[in-house]
Amino acid sequence: MTTMLAAFVLGTPDPPALADFYRALLGWEEADRDPDWVRLRPVGSERPSLSFQLEENHRPPEWPSGPGGRQMQAHLDIQVDDLATETERACALGATVEKHQPQEDVRVLRDPHGHLFCLFLPGA
Repeated sequence: MTTMLAAFVLGTPDPPALADFYRALLGWEEADRDPDWVRLRPVGSERPSLSFQLEENHRPPEWPSGPGGRQMQAHLDIQVDDLATETERACALGATVEKHQPQEDVRVLRDPHGHLFCLFLPGA
């Protein structure tokens, strides 16, 4: 038997809205949609997929987290060719840039529902 990572799932109070953000950001296509679950996939491929499930009590993590704070646990890393242009585009889609930036060639952002993600340049 072969194992493989098939999907990454984000909990959110509004799966269709958050899926629309990532569909526009990544240029992926929608595979499934209902009010409680949406799945995106790369154009022309089944895997890996990015899914969004209803989590009515979602609370975003703290960044950077401190003692006793809500830890990040996981985030998405998205490679881009032009950090400034793609950061601006992500913000136009509804993302926000975090104050704390740990590296020059990486931008830490939050999606519209508070999940952290990074845009980074090749080699970073």
